[in-house]
Amino acid sequence: MTISYPDVVSLAVPFFIALILIELAWITITKRGGRYETRDAVTSLVMGAGNVASGIVLGFIAWGFFMVLWDVTPFDLGHSWWIIALCFVLDDLRYYWVHRFGHKVRWVWASHVNHHSSQHYNLTTALRQTWTYTFTFMMVVRAPLILMGFHPAMVLFCGGLNLIYQFWIHTEAINKLPRWFEAVMNTPSHHRAHHGRNARYLDCNYAGVLIIWDKMFGSFVPEQDHDKPDYGLVHNIGTFNPLRVAFHEWVGIWRDASKPGLTLRDRLMYCVAPPGWSHDNSRDMADGIKAKHLKRHPEDQGTPGFEHLS
Repeated sequence: MTISYPDVVSLAVPFFIALILIELAWITITKRGGRYETRDAVTSLVMGAGNVASGIVLGFIAWGFFMVLWDVTPFDLGHSWWIIALCFVLDDLRYYWVHRFGHKVRWVWASHVNHHSSQHYNLTTALRQTWTYTFTFMMVVRAPLILMGFHPAMVLFCGGLNLIYQFWIHTEAINKLPRWFEAVMNTPSHHRAHHGRNARYLDCNYAGVLIIWDKMFGSFVPEQDHDKPDYGLVHNIGTFNPLRVAFHEWVGIWRDASKPGLTLRDRLMYCVAPPGWSHDNSRDMADGIKAKHLKRHPEDQGTPGFEHLS
């Protein structure tokens, strides 16, 4: 039997456009709730279009892998509503770990970094997506779901719903939501912290839909009113060229890993160690940046984002 689920992301595109126009109108009229920069917004839109194109060209790789798994698994959980709901929750947990790998493993960061490259935070930022996800091999993290008996079409459907949810949280036009909602769900406030390059916010709030995963696994940092997120990368790339945005970190990996005089371990570490790792300790990883911040601002010791540092 052929299993079919709607392509919910494509169906949502008109709503994405409408919400971007509403947000832009709100910012223009009220003079608050964020800002737009034309070149930056266009770059994000081009990156989004490239993401769709790469999915069309390379999507068969992941789908073929998933169908091989489906053919060998003895389990089939069916397609009842509660199975779809369970799949959605488990896929959200899958997203959390893929996202966390995206900040802790440089090979995966090379694909994800483009999403953080904007120094603005508005709904177009949500569309600044990777062109190279297939080459991270993170499709394997979905393998357990399929082997458990969730049909690949269902898994991709739930992943699409996850991405749709994440669109609206890329805004400064919404401040804090009711406490009960902020406690369970990912929100604009939580995700603004994730996009901050402030020392406090490095490597936090990886959630897709449910912020409870960050609270369970120790990566939650609430947005602080006295320390507003400064968006972008620790070292901003300073370009609106989509090709550079898409590939600059892959080029950086090649340059680092191909330096003369390195051991095989050094070359491997430049690929898989956290961003900022260097064989001669000439760069800082996230914890090093946080430690240097605390030397300058000891009053932040023990506050959100610095609890585990001494």
